Amino acid sequence: MTIIRPNRPAPVGAEAVPDSHGLNLWRADPTLAALLRLYLPRDLLDHLTPHLDRLGGLAGGRLAELAATADVNPPELVHRTRRGEDAQSIAYHPAYREMERIAFGEYGLAALSHRGGVLGWPAPMPAAAKYAITYLFVQAEFGLCCPVSMTDSLTRTLRRFGSAELIERYLPMLTTQDLDDLHQGAMFMTEQGAGSDIANTAVTAAPNADGSWALTGEKWFCSNADAELAMVLARPEGAPAGIKGVSLFLLPRVLPDGTPNRYRIVRLKEKLGTRSMASGEITLQGATAWMIGEPGAGMRQMADMVNNSRLSNGVRAAGMMRKAVTEALYIAHRRIAFGAPIVTLPLMRRQLAKMLVRAEQARTMVFQTAEALRRSDAGEPGAYALLRILTPLLKFRACRDARVVTGDAMEVRGGCGYIEDFPDARLVRDAHLGSIWEGTSNIVALDVLRAAQREGSLEALEAHLAALRAATPEPLPHLTHSTERAFALARHALGEGGPVLARSAGTALYNIASATALAWEAAMAGLPERRELAAMVLAHRVLPRDPLAPEGGTIPDALLPDPGAMAGAR
Repeated sequence: MTIIRPNRPAPVGAEAVPDSHGLNLWRADPTLAALLRLYLPRDLLDHLTPHLDRLGGLAGGRLAELAATADVNPPELVHRTRRGEDAQSIAYHPAYREMERIAFGEYGLAALSHRGGVLGWPAPMPAAAKYAITYLFVQAEFGLCCPVSMTDSLTRTLRRFGSAELIERYLPMLTTQDLDDLHQGAMFMTEQGAGSDIANTAVTAAPNADGSWALTGEKWFCSNADAELAMVLARPEGAPAGIKGVSLFLLPRVLPDGTPNRYRIVRLKEKLGTRSMASGEITLQGATAWMIGEPGAGMRQMADMVNNSRLSNGVRAAGMMRKAVTEALYIAHRRIAFGAPIVTLPLMRRQLAKMLVRAEQARTMVFQTAEALRRSDAGEPGAYALLRILTPLLKFRACRDARVVTGDAMEVRGGCGYIEDFPDARLVRDAHLGSIWEGTSNIVALDVLRAAQREGSLEALEAHLAALRAATPEPLPHLTHSTERAFALARHALGEGGPVLARSAGTALYNIASATALAWEAAMAGLPERRELAAMVLAHRVLPRDPLAPEGGTIPDALLPDPGAMAGAR
């Protein structure tokens, strides 16, 4: 098994191939700290800052090494013990286990939203804190963030809909930071004939005498395949066809009496990305499970877990874009071509700026959505409707943008970006995942319209953006008129225009919302560069443009800083 330990980069001036390994990613990105002052209480941010600083160092160094090693040493399915016992297990490389210790143990990422005590903070932390930590962690490792997110999301769904008995039994194990006691979570939804179309779920559930259920059938794509607990969609015997016949069940890997449950991992998937984490096919052979909530409400209840996972997908896409931009800027300030650093070349500056716009749009939408989640969980009127549209907007657009940004960053590095010695290739592979898991782009864009139609979310978003504009002293040119047109397009898609416009309408709403919030952040946090970014969103992603018209203008130096200099590196 290969252990990858990147060489430390040489000092500036001696770097024929710039290498940012060892860069503290928190210090290299001071905008993150400035933004968190808007989205976190000051006392919590002060408390978290040393932890974020340490994680920034890990993500740029040791954690990146572990991630690279785990990526080339994927998990292996073991069907029998060395004594010939039929006892399945998945063997993980020690690098993956060490990353689990950091994520689940040291930083308590699956627990900090559910109980106090994590990182020494006495109360559960708001979503913005969890996502700030995730945003840094994912810049080193994407694969493990999926089990972390699913454990957090399963815990949330269990607490909302599960029986008191199940909550009492499993909540402590889902939220512990002791890896020997930890129960990780998963969700087993996908079947060969029921991917996004949950109404075609074929796995069946038969009642047992003790009130539990026996699940039978096959699940086709199950990530974190050996998780101790999984949420599973199945159709109880006698339930009607279609979505109203699907219920939600909690499936343990090991039963309370210590015996293995009756299901098997058929094989592990060989994936394009997220190779460190095990995804597999599951066959359920009368496996014991407990129904969660009401019969026939499975999709509605699972939707809570899916939406939380979709938000996490958006956070991870934003983090990967930030890592790609950091890599590109670091290289551009150090690579000499045609007698000058390539950051001075006009075409390169344009490319970097376009990458930065997408990355910063996503970051802003992450924290806007996290704040909506906090307000929704607090029971604030209208906040749930806002959350219901911000979540699919973020997931739809940020995950697609991540594919572009990571590809452009690979190009900045040149030929070295295409080889596996540097993080670019893995970023590109992992970035494609977000547009598929928890709903493809089409499905999630349609969910934007569904939220608008069923939850009053369009009006909630309209009111939210109006409040942000009112709090921004200097209006952004063209923003008000463009906002009116974006909402008109969305309403047309809900009417005679039809769902064929879902992606166009979702893109328009995302760009308008992010431009509005970027301008608001600029005013509230004293970050004038964000107003420049907001104007670029409008100019390049919203307003009409003549593709044959010559474009002028320059990219301000303040938009393209050297992350190495900001972090105090070489």
